[in-house]
Amino acid sequence: MNNKYLNEAIIGNDDIVISFSKKGELLRLFYPTRDCRQFVDTFYTGVKVNDSNNIYLHDDINNIYDQYYSENTNVLNTKIENTYFKLDILQTDFVSVKQDVIIKKYIFTNNNSIDLNINFLVYSKLLSSFNNMVGTKIDDNIFMQYSHNYTFCIFSKTPILSYKLNNSEQEIKSGVLEDKDFVAMQSDSAVSFDLGKFEPGQTKEFELFIYINSNRDRFFRFDDIEKDVNKIRKMNVNTELEQTKKYWRKYVKEHDGLRLLDDSNIEEITEDMKRIYARSILLFPLLLNSKTGGISAALEVDEKKDKSGRYSYCWPRDAVFINRALELLNMNEEVEKFYKVFSKNTQSNNGMWEQRFYTDCKLAPCWGYQIDETASIIYGVYEHYIRTRNLEFLKDTVEMCEKAIGALKKYIDNVVYGKNNEKGEDKNNLKDKKQEEFFSKHESYDLWENYEGIHLYSMSAIYSAFDYMARIYRKLEKDKKIDEMQKYAKDIKQYCLENLCDKESATLKRNNKDNYSDVSVLATVVPFKMMDLNDKEIKNTVEKINLTLRTYTGGYLRYENDSYLGGKNPWPIATLWMAIYYLRVGNREEAQKCIDFVTNTATKHGLLAEQIDNSTMQSKWVIGLGWSHAMYVITLYNMLKEGK
Repeated sequence: MNNKYLNEAIIGNDDIVISFSKKGELLRLFYPTRDCRQFVDTFYTGVKVNDSNNIYLHDDINNIYDQYYSENTNVLNTKIENTYFKLDILQTDFVSVKQDVIIKKYIFTNNNSIDLNINFLVYSKLLSSFNNMVGTKIDDNIFMQYSHNYTFCIFSKTPILSYKLNNSEQEIKSGVLEDKDFVAMQSDSAVSFDLGKFEPGQTKEFELFIYINSNRDRFFRFDDIEKDVNKIRKMNVNTELEQTKKYWRKYVKEHDGLRLLDDSNIEEITEDMKRIYARSILLFPLLLNSKTGGISAALEVDEKKDKSGRYSYCWPRDAVFINRALELLNMNEEVEKFYKVFSKNTQSNNGMWEQRFYTDCKLAPCWGYQIDETASIIYGVYEHYIRTRNLEFLKDTVEMCEKAIGALKKYIDNVVYGKNNEKGEDKNNLKDKKQEEFFSKHESYDLWENYEGIHLYSMSAIYSAFDYMARIYRKLEKDKKIDEMQKYAKDIKQYCLENLCDKESATLKRNNKDNYSDVSVLATVVPFKMMDLNDKEIKNTVEKINLTLRTYTGGYLRYENDSYLGGKNPWPIATLWMAIYYLRVGNREEAQKCIDFVTNTATKHGLLAEQIDNSTMQSKWVIGLGWSHAMYVITLYNMLKEGK
């Protein structure tokens, strides 16, 4: 598989998610969940015009491109102008919201003074392995690429003109496909369709369908696929397109929780900000598993792990932040599903959550644990209650939270009262020896997943968990347990002041091993409220952050000496964290600078990246990061709230 690091546009429905390049190349296709399985290695389309070779639509020296979404939808349009043949092509990609069918609609217009004879070509290579061998079969004008579990079908209402099953990658370059075989042991093959003669000024439409059959039937036969395909061929694509647009526009309107997209004119909210806000509303359902509530951090960008440990997983902490945004967007049903289905089904018997999961609740590859993720779930549960005042939700999740508190107590017993603080009780009195040994032997990673140790961000999250658990008990009238929770919270704060604060400079330390600046120490006030916004340690720390992490472009690094992808790139997450802080202290001028930086570095489509190249002000890495979009929505909410 070639490296395809930037998903520059994303579309989908409840079961399918697809990403594209800015030139309209289909990069990735996930089905039936957001993170598994990914089918596509390579998917190229092209045209043979008169006696030309294959002109790849996504990459030709004579092509001019313009790409845009239909307003407030997940319908993607790519305009392609071939200047040599004066051929205009409008490629419209969308996924039906009624059934799992991908539709690629093309409108061809001949702006030349001569006739153009056009063949449309498709080259498709699926990901294949020893345990998932892919073969190819041509039958009943259906181009089928099949494995044991799935059949990937490419077809049109227009009959297949020709095909090449073997050595197709080389043969398709000429635009001429010839083959006598009908079945082959190949994961890549090509087909062509005859679109006929285009007279000068003439316009024609062509529709290409992709349908994935999951071969669920124990006695599956290819004849069954033909029945499904024939039904899809009868589809009125233009009607389906309009229904898809209508669905997404209604979705945006229903989830405009901040009321930014109605007719009201809200001061300080620019059209660019609205564009990012609307794209956030449209992105979140493409990251959500509608059955479990699990949320993928982003669509995958790094299958080979060249630059990272991969992205298309659900981190409980990231998901909690995204859920805070979903609450603001009237997506309470999705939020409750995350806590009542995903969180319950991924919690370990010891009360903790592992580092990351697939969105269907299965454990994903990990390399350690992050204790803040366990604490974050409790924080998120009570924050959701604050917004909904749904006491039944608290009753439904309190047992899960109590299990998590049990794990956090053992962690704090080890850190605060044990070997790291001899003033506390003897760690040998802990009831669960196994978990005591676990915390003694294994240190937690920080939220950035780089350093093991005791981290101020994590301790702030745990403080919030105990503080909120006391409030949960109060709401549920379990008064006997409140004092214990409050004592833990008080002692955690005292520990942090004594051990994670530089006494000489009165600034906060990010961990117990170094004193580098780290924007995550803002978690002590935003969102976990362990400290007060006016504490001198907070003010001094913010000044230190500005001296060490703010770049000349106005964006913020996440921490000093960051080595990830060079480490010199501002992060929207870090910059928006500062924006929220400034809004909370009433410094709207500095907050606006942070918001403007993120707004101005969004992609053309309104998608936010993980990082921004500080020299080009362009997206450096993951595009469409859920956490970035969540922070943007939360920042806009704070703009409106603090402006009142």
